[in-house]
Amino acid sequence: MFVIVFTLIGALMGALNAKKRGGRMPDILQYAVVYALIGALIGLFATIFIHRASV
Repeated sequence: MFVIVFTLIGALMGALNAKKRGGRMPDILQYAVVYALIGALIGLFATIFIHRASV
């Protein structure tokens, strides 16, 4: 669940960041994908950490 949420938040942050910098559509998509990947990794590690802490 955390992975999905962090992925969506990352994609939104990346798209807004690129749009604020004046990027065109390919730039916005690239930023969104890269930030989504970073968000997914953070969400994955958060999930693993929470799961291990609860056992």
